Amino acid sequence: MSLLHRLRSLAVLALLAVSVSACGYNTIPTKEEAAKARWAEVQNQYQRRADLVPNLVATVQGYAKQEKDVLTQVTEARAKATSIHVDANDLTDPGKVKQLQDAQNALSGALGRLLAVSENYPDLKSNQNFLALQSQLEGTENRIAVARRDYIAAVQDYNTTLKTFPSIIWASTVFRSEKPMVPFTADSEAQAAPKVKF
Repeated sequence: MSLLHRLRSLAVLALLAVSVSACGYNTIPTKEEAAKARWAEVQNQYQRRADLVPNLVATVQGYAKQEKDVLTQVTEARAKATSIHVDANDLTDPGKVKQLQDAQNALSGALGRLLAVSENYPDLKSNQNFLALQSQLEGTENRIAVARRDYIAAVQDYNTTLKTFPSIIWASTVFRSEKPMVPFTADSEAQAAPKVKF
């Protein structure tokens, strides 16, 4: 094989590599991985909240012995929320994503009731442990909202890529097994304005 023939072969390979990378072949897997990374952050924030709940329950328990129903609801909601696992491969299954969302929404509701219980216990409201845990939970809820927002944006970007040119060519040929991912949707109760009672 002559030197000229080898150089031509290398030039053709380099041209092919540049044309494949420029045509969007890597776009679909890159955006899929970005969406999966955002999902991992949602899971991370859910885990952070689940780890804080037993400490909050224990702190409130010391003050609010007669509020066993609320404490039991929180404990049960946490157990259910942590028992449902949706990994990156399940992100195209709307049923599994909804099941996880419902469990997390139930935990959010139970935590809201638990924090409302604190209004009946002035000593608890001034307890440093309770205040620190309450602050941590509020911060976690904000982090969950941000993680969900970022996941929704990444899924939108990925799903749009599967449907737009030139990526649709790759999506209908090489990546035809890839399906759109399921974004988060608001709980039906979130559509109503909250009722504030004093």
